[in-house]
Amino acid sequence: MPRRRPESSWPPRPAAPERCGLCARAVPRLTEHHLVPRSQGRRRGVPVHELPTVQLCLPCHKFLHRTFSNAELATQYADLDALRAHPDVAAFLKWVRTQPATKGIRVR
Repeated sequence: MPRRRPESSWPPRPAAPERCGLCARAVPRLTEHHLVPRSQGRRRGVPVHELPTVQLCLPCHKFLHRTFSNAELATQYADLDALRAHPDVAAFLKWVRTQPATKGIRVR
């Protein structure tokens, strides 16, 4: 019998897509969202590296910053449960979960 070649490790296998912290879609690229915006945290004397963060897909991240001011994000929506409870965010999440992860989503 002929000898089998060892399985090659090249090209490297693509990394498994990560999941958005808000919509839970598996997407190829995530962005870091500060739950308390950096500008608000600095005003309170909190170092930027100590501010809580979550990994979000680009559409969710853009939607949050187009919907809420930094002051609102810092005071009323500083955790994921509060964000998900907002009616506009809930409607957006319901819609965005039906969109393919590879589709470019325009957020207005």
